[in-house]
Amino acid sequence: MVEPTEHLLALKVMRLIRPTLISPQILTAEPKDVPQYSFQKILHSDATSVAGCETIAAGQFMLLPQSFGNIYLGETFSSYVCVHNCRAHPVSNVSVKADLQSNNSRVSLPIHADKTGPVTLNPEETLDDVIHHEVKEIGTHILVCEVSYMTPAGLETSFRKFFKFQVVKPLDVKTKFYNAETDDVYLEAQIQNITVGPICLEKVELESSEQYTVISLNTLPTGESVFSSKTMLQPQNSCQFLYCIRPIPEIACDPSALKAANNIGKLDIVWRSNLGERGRLQTSQLQRCALEYSDLRLNVIEANSTVRIGEGFNFRCRVTNTSERSMDLLMSLNTKAKPGCGYTGVTEFALGPIEPGQMKEFPLTVCPVRLGLIVVSALQLTDVFTKRKYEFDNFLQVFVVDEDYREDSFQPDKYVRYNSSITGTGSSKIIPQTV
Repeated sequence: MVEPTEHLLALKVMRLIRPTLISPQILTAEPKDVPQYSFQKILHSDATSVAGCETIAAGQFMLLPQSFGNIYLGETFSSYVCVHNCRAHPVSNVSVKADLQSNNSRVSLPIHADKTGPVTLNPEETLDDVIHHEVKEIGTHILVCEVSYMTPAGLETSFRKFFKFQVVKPLDVKTKFYNAETDDVYLEAQIQNITVGPICLEKVELESSEQYTVISLNTLPTGESVFSSKTMLQPQNSCQFLYCIRPIPEIACDPSALKAANNIGKLDIVWRSNLGERGRLQTSQLQRCALEYSDLRLNVIEANSTVRIGEGFNFRCRVTNTSERSMDLLMSLNTKAKPGCGYTGVTEFALGPIEPGQMKEFPLTVCPVRLGLIVVSALQLTDVFTKRKYEFDNFLQVFVVDEDYREDSFQPDKYVRYNSSITGTGSSKIIPQTV
């Protein structure tokens, strides 16, 4: 079959996008310059300038899109597809099909999904529809529109048109994980606007996985956001968001499960352009670096943050056997091993056997003898079976006040501090991990 050079139907495709504001090109000169008032007369006659404000670049007109242009990842691609019968006789069996093709996929976009089959177009009639698709890939996209119909001679005929456009990245998202001394993980998300115009961030949320819960740290104690009601970002500007991710109790109590729970969640970002175009971007699954446990892990689960000098204070610890063998532990806390530590107290007792993955809690008491911030150290756990010793330093910090400290201002808060799994040292660190 030889395809005719001119088809009976006309296909028109137009991308639906909000118009942009257009302002006049401002160029002025002094009266003593050669152009004199020529530039000013041009501005006065420019249709896009505002009368009386010609040199302020205040536009009063909107410019319709002149081409398909670029679209940002996460935005919804909308297009108007129209098939028109420009002949003097009806055309039967008319159908339209649209596909959106990218580097990795090909998606069929339904046109007139409510119609059961081909239709007949009378002279000057049209078959049109608006198609929508949320773009989720970066790179070159091609909209392929195919029109099929039957000629008066009874021949099935079709033709295609191709429309190419680029999908570019609107936001640059950088994340950093901070493993705290507790089981908590702190996530810092930096979002940068890399579009050509300002955007408004409507929502930035961290959707946690089933193994974690999320606490947003982007609000004040009053519940008010640390940002303004509308977080505006100019091109190349960025802002930071902070979240605290905590494992669920079932995971936190199981060292092996906590070690394997590396999937944190996904960032869900919704923004709008300066004229209201909505976009949504969701990151891939964020992962924390795998935790490295040694044989024993010491946690402080209950303590006061402020104590009085000369008065003994109690705190409670928990030791977890993260090794693959049973241990029979002997605990000792000796302040003589740390001269000038700021507190006194000698304790030694047997914790007894601890199976792999199990834990035991025990209380300790020390007496501060120096004002200011003191650090409790020199805790030693000895495995009776292997004679191996595990030392933990700097596992608790408390602030010591004078005994005449006013009662109304002395409010000892519960200060819960966990130590990371350490063998041979107890120094606590928060290590940033960039993903």
